[in-house]
Amino acid sequence: MKITEIEIFAIHLPLYEPFVISYASFDYMPSIIVKITTDTGHIGYGEGVADEHVTGESLESTYAVLKNTIALKLIGENPKNMERIHDLMDATIYGVPTAKAAIDIACYDVVGKALGVPVYDLLGGRFHKEFPLTHVLSIDTPENMADEAEERVAAGYRSMKMKVGTNVADDVLRINAVRERVGEDIAIRVDVNQGWKNSSNTLGGLQKLEASGLDWLEQPVLADDIDGMVEVKAKSSTSMMIDEGLRGVNEMREIIAKRAADKVNIKLMKCGGIYPAIKLAHMAEMAGIECQIGSMVESSIGSAAGFHVAFSKKVFTSVELTGPLKFSKDVGNLHYDVPFIRLNEKAGLGIDVNEQVLQELTVFSEKVIG
Repeated sequence: MKITEIEIFAIHLPLYEPFVISYASFDYMPSIIVKITTDTGHIGYGEGVADEHVTGESLESTYAVLKNTIALKLIGENPKNMERIHDLMDATIYGVPTAKAAIDIACYDVVGKALGVPVYDLLGGRFHKEFPLTHVLSIDTPENMADEAEERVAAGYRSMKMKVGTNVADDVLRINAVRERVGEDIAIRVDVNQGWKNSSNTLGGLQKLEASGLDWLEQPVLADDIDGMVEVKAKSSTSMMIDEGLRGVNEMREIIAKRAADKVNIKLMKCGGIYPAIKLAHMAEMAGIECQIGSMVESSIGSAAGFHVAFSKKVFTSVELTGPLKFSKDVGNLHYDVPFIRLNEKAGLGIDVNEQVLQELTVFSEKVIG
């Protein structure tokens, strides 16, 4: 089996409501969809959702790198050879994990389809039967966030992920408002997206949140400030998760060596896809650090890929891949049993891609043929 064609689509995924985090607000999610065709007639889909604040990539740069650099190198290659595929991509261009993730996911999808097995079977088989879904609350007023949390609890959700990171005082009000509204039995996870900047601000905020009973606090300090995370973890009883501070093997080594986190958020877009994500998960498992699969708010394609990774490994204890639930129109049909996710046994990623919707959402596209 050889790759004969790679088609690249730059698309805009429409959101029901704006998605607001500490450093950006999105009215739609820009995404890159990759379609790989092989000489056996099998087709696989991948996705890359770029974030300039996390990996330094954009929709335009990811598209250009795939079109002008990576895709040309992979025509004629066997998508089963994942170590070789990644070695070729790494030798061609440094970094750009989102672009590489799009190719990686498409390769896993097409190989799974060719072999007639789900992607999780390619990763060692299925471990988890299901995961509870966590509802993500965008940054808003304390009252609006509390109202939304209350509505989601009524719909069956048992955990909330709160996006904060504007300033500590306002964020404390938001967190306390949600806790007061939903009660003590609902898990609250707080994602600061680097917004509290440093360990001093973070520790000051945590002092005011001692009674809030947080499940964990995610990336309160700047991404490169691993020592800041070490200090916060040492001086607080709240569990700490690193997200933006973990991109690849080098950061994981430092996190492990310094015991900088209780949990890490592995995202395919940060590390380069499914294959590198599994490597990071193995490193974390050996160090006794729990893992979560997170999202850049991807469509059914990227979200399904993340779920296949999480379902295949015991070390993954939570998932946050609810992008498809936020889109008014999606290119795929990933099914959620809200408030749970349960994967099917279909081959590849286990989803169907609607080519008509893909074309409708496409801003520009290119086909690379050997």
